[in-house]
Amino acid sequence: MINTSLPSDQATSTTAALTRALFGEQLERFHEPWRKLFSTEPFRFREGLSPDERAALSYERLNLINDALEKPEDFVADVERLAALHEWVGPVDAGLGTVASIHYNLFLGSLVDHASGPERDLGEFASLRRTGTFLCTEAGHGNSAAQLETTATYDRATGEFLLHTPSAAARKFMPNTSSTGGPKSTVVAARLITDGEDRGVFLFLARLSDDDGLPMPGVEIRRLPQTATAPVDHSITSFDHVRLPYDALLQSDHGRLTPEGDFTSSIGSPRKRFLHSIGRVTAGKLCMSGYSLGVTRHALAVAVRHAHTRRTSGVTAGGSVPLFAHRSHHAPLVDAIATTYAATFLHRAAVRQWARATEPERENAERFAAIAKGWITWRARAVMTECRERCGAQGLFLANGIAGQLAANEGTITAEGDNLVIWVKAAGEMLLGHFTPKERHEAEPGDRDLGDPAFLQDLLADIERIWHQRARTRLRSGAAGNPLNRWNATVTPALELVDAYAHTQAAQALLDAAVQVSDPEAQRQLLLLHRLFALRRVAAHSGDLLAEGHLTSDQVRQLPDAAESAVADLAPHAMTLTSGFAVADEILLDHPINRPEGFEGSLLPG
Repeated sequence: MINTSLPSDQATSTTAALTRALFGEQLERFHEPWRKLFSTEPFRFREGLSPDERAALSYERLNLINDALEKPEDFVADVERLAALHEWVGPVDAGLGTVASIHYNLFLGSLVDHASGPERDLGEFASLRRTGTFLCTEAGHGNSAAQLETTATYDRATGEFLLHTPSAAARKFMPNTSSTGGPKSTVVAARLITDGEDRGVFLFLARLSDDDGLPMPGVEIRRLPQTATAPVDHSITSFDHVRLPYDALLQSDHGRLTPEGDFTSSIGSPRKRFLHSIGRVTAGKLCMSGYSLGVTRHALAVAVRHAHTRRTSGVTAGGSVPLFAHRSHHAPLVDAIATTYAATFLHRAAVRQWARATEPERENAERFAAIAKGWITWRARAVMTECRERCGAQGLFLANGIAGQLAANEGTITAEGDNLVIWVKAAGEMLLGHFTPKERHEAEPGDRDLGDPAFLQDLLADIERIWHQRARTRLRSGAAGNPLNRWNATVTPALELVDAYAHTQAAQALLDAAVQVSDPEAQRQLLLLHRLFALRRVAAHSGDLLAEGHLTSDQVRQLPDAAESAVADLAPHAMTLTSGFAVADEILLDHPINRPEGFEGSLLPG
């Protein structure tokens, strides 16, 4: 049986060092409270519930989260604390992750961010007497600011706004606005109209339902069909000349309106006013990434444990070995561990950069968060799919904590900006001056070693440079007069550039973390993870690297054996590495796949 080769006390020390590396100085303050809360009985998986019952249960559990917060307004103002919640909620209740993210980040966070406007009592939202939602996307337009149709017209005579949905395409799609979960309010994106002039898209606070949960006059809410993702009360919502008070408008320097109807703004562009209004979407990208990381680490912990305990035939007649003894089984899981460590450290870097960004730095931090979100959530899908497959038929059961979370992860790929769309935007910005390729290393590749982390990082930078040059060449050589055709010729290598940048940043974050670890064995394992992660990426682009003189032909031939050697070195420590994820035993051992008795006790009547 392949197991840790370390003595148990050293393995424990190494696991603790890995956990500290992954969660940092805020482990006790930001992460441990959620880890403990979600390991308690109220969050245990419940078999046999319908989707509607699961959605209702998520709202019940939302109150338990709120009870754990001393002051929700301070919580939503701290993106590191907010992202930490998302890392732990997904394994126990994907729907809870959705409604918590909407209430705390998009709804309450937007209200807190606009606190410089008219004074507003947030008590009923902070206490969860009313749950908050966020209505921006429209059925026919997505989040395109240029096309959003919903209007909020200011009536000088009454000092009120008339919130209106002018067409079926303008109906707000698809947040959780139904009566499930009790009374609800929303922050809704609408065009501010004053004296017949469109001032751009702003946010407005509105009640969706009364204290009994019934829709307010003029508000129409219709449930959407069930999705394949988290069980949430997705709905489509419209407004028929709903009157809102003057203080419904969320104001700050990007847009202010006096009671007399005079509008001022420090921002000339209506599009930039809109982006300022929905600034919480960037924090949302970090939250979605955090959710994906949490469920990915959990899936790996389940799959690796199962692979060590489930036995199968070996290579000799009559004998049996753990599944993990087979290279065909453990190599994909070891690769997944390397990817997940790199993704976690990339997320730490993105959260840190956004939390500390000054105003001039915000644009770069927003782009980095968008790139990280796309890369992390896509990698999460790939890793969880691998984990599901390695668990065989058992991986299909919701009670085992992988299949449901894998389906729910599809929501993170689309939420807070569809991955492909935000990467296309980032690609355009990187080509137009917001990315400078690293200079080529002066040393000849034949003088360098594939075991050298610095060489591997330089090779990853070389991949960036190759795709940057290809994209720039396409952009410059495109025929004038047809911008769409020119961009279509450019976008494929431009997206490869974004992917190369994400890989390089993830690898660098993993390497930086390894260097900072004081425990020698933990550092050795992290450096091996970096080597494997980087080698896989280099191997995938070895043709380009060879053609451009960044690798020798001998080094290209060495790549498969170098990666195989890293897998062999890491395999004995897979349990230690996944133990570093700090998944609570109360959750891990509650899955039938990890219980000696299996599904006994979880079976339903026939």
